[in-house]
Amino acid sequence: MTTDLSLKVTHHIPASPERVFDAWLTPETLRKFITPDFTLEQADVTLDPREGGRFDIIMKGTERPLPHWGIYKTIDRPRTLVFTWVSEWSLEDSTVTLTFTPSGTGTDVTLVHDRFMNDEMRDNHERGWASILRALSTAEI
Repeated sequence: MTTDLSLKVTHHIPASPERVFDAWLTPETLRKFITPDFTLEQADVTLDPREGGRFDIIMKGTERPLPHWGIYKTIDRPRTLVFTWVSEWSLEDSTVTLTFTPSGTGTDVTLVHDRFMNDEMRDNHERGWASILRALSTAEI
């Protein structure tokens, strides 16, 4: 098992950095896009959006609920959001870093997720995060 695997996904969102950043910290908005597009329903989302606060995301629509949770490490509106990512498919101290860069009339969002058990887990997460960012680009935020 290796733990130095990471992924990077970038996507353009047609909204201001402030609106895109806030979408990640507002439960009503986050649940619109946080589920990958593999036949999942909207997620149950609970957030405590402060550094040291916890979030819980329960993805539904499969044979069983898929719980994910984490702790906010950095909240630097509207530039950077860093949080741990915990699920049955992640390693301890797996971290997601989002950066929000103004670009034309919108925002380029770059997501870096580190620490995976193997290439397959990294590749599955890369597809999931890319799907989530595509959903964010079409969500009403």
